Amino acid sequence: MLGFFKNKSKEIIIYSPCKGKVVPITEVPDPTFSEKILGDGFAVIPSDGKIYAPADGEITAVFDTLHAITMATDKGTEILIHIGLDTVILKGEPFTAHISAGSQVKKGDLMMEADIEKIKAAGFNPITPILIGNTEKYNKITLIKEGEAEPGDEVLSLS
Repeated sequence: MLGFFKNKSKEIIIYSPCKGKVVPITEVPDPTFSEKILGDGFAVIPSDGKIYAPADGEITAVFDTLHAITMATDKGTEILIHIGLDTVILKGEPFTAHISAGSQVKKGDLMMEADIEKIKAAGFNPITPILIGNTEKYNKITLIKEGEAEPGDEVLSLS
């Protein structure tokens, strides 16, 4: 019986940071993400612009242009949340940050708001990759949910 709990405790779950359609990282129309150059993970095509913490941890960086957030979870997982493709060009315009580097967050805390319609109107894709930066730490990274998701739904399993 103890072995069952031991194996289960090694699994780490990453939750959806926003409402929308979860897709495999390989479907992101940008090779930096789809070829896993920055790490493995998943993406969400957001249906609204609220971005929530996908796990408990500490914010390690909020980019000056507010288009990306990095965090380290309490279990040591390094996560990059990149809101939209090429949205760095927008220089922070459609984003409102609710956290800063050093902020402690709990799963489900509101971290950022993005005006999805402004991103689209500017000609950018709002798809939001969520990447694991330290993939070498894990033997297996498994997408456990695709399709429509709510913030806080279990999406990625790390073991």
